[in-house]
Amino acid sequence: MALSKNVLKFLVMLALLVLPFKLALAEDAAWPRTIEHHSGTLTLKSKPLRIVSTAPSLTGILLAINAPLVASAATTPSPLTDEKGFFSQWAKVADERGVEVLYSNLEFDIEAIIAAEPDLVVVSATGADSVLPQYAELVAQGIPTMVVNYSNQSWQDIAKQLGKAAGLEDEVVASVARFDDYAAKAAAEITAPVDPVTIVGYNIGNSYSIGKQTSAQAQLLEALGFKVAGLPDALTKQVTRSSDFDFISHENLSAAVTGKSVFLLRGLEGDVHSFLSDPVLANLDAVKGNQVYSLGPTSFRIDYYSGIQMIDMVVPHFRK
Repeated sequence: MALSKNVLKFLVMLALLVLPFKLALAEDAAWPRTIEHHSGTLTLKSKPLRIVSTAPSLTGILLAINAPLVASAATTPSPLTDEKGFFSQWAKVADERGVEVLYSNLEFDIEAIIAAEPDLVVVSATGADSVLPQYAELVAQGIPTMVVNYSNQSWQDIAKQLGKAAGLEDEVVASVARFDDYAAKAAAEITAPVDPVTIVGYNIGNSYSIGKQTSAQAQLLEALGFKVAGLPDALTKQVTRSSDFDFISHENLSAAVTGKSVFLLRGLEGDVHSFLSDPVLANLDAVKGNQVYSLGPTSFRIDYYSGIQMIDMVVPHFRK
């Protein structure tokens, strides 16, 4: 026997009323959850609602996945930050979301963390913003703390770790998709050169380096259609330090740059001029052809926001 229209309407309304409760029950079933991280294991009883970041280098990723971030440590104000010490690439977003300064100048303050009443604290395992030595103190205070190593992972991989801890897996997928879509649209707007390019850290703190093909900057350029050349094998023994970049002496820089075009890490137009004017580099094809470009001041570490800014720096030079 066919159901009457009134009965059908009632069943539909009932389903709509029950659905939120089913979703809530499903979400509750996901907690507590155990998170494995750099320094151990963390069990979170419920979905975090007040997250605190002690690492500005990770704050941008938390913002990109719409984490409930209430406060972040700030670094010493510089040309790379706003007046508070928030990195310029995400400072405006943080302000719009009401993110407070946890403490300034990367000066660890356990009392400030306690006062923020966090249900999750995010700590970096490495870098100038790491408070790993204070990890035991945070745990002793009963503060749920997660340690992340950003030195050997992409921002996308870090976002997955943070998203799992924050219960924001869908937000992670969405943010990565937005980023990939932005890069794909940019790639369609430009004509990348056929010849390889080299990423150079030029006179950054009196150091010189060549970007590896596995670096985040190289991977992003590859996504835009460029072919990135790393350090020539013949210079491997000249490397003084290696991370995502191979560090070499200034005198070896000319032999290290094999790309027909050069992109300067953290570079501004003044750095481009200095590179082009460097007598040691005068015979480079990139210098002769005036094909030296800046990746922008925020390109030193790629996250969602700095990655988009880097794309915006590259596109105008190669637009179709």
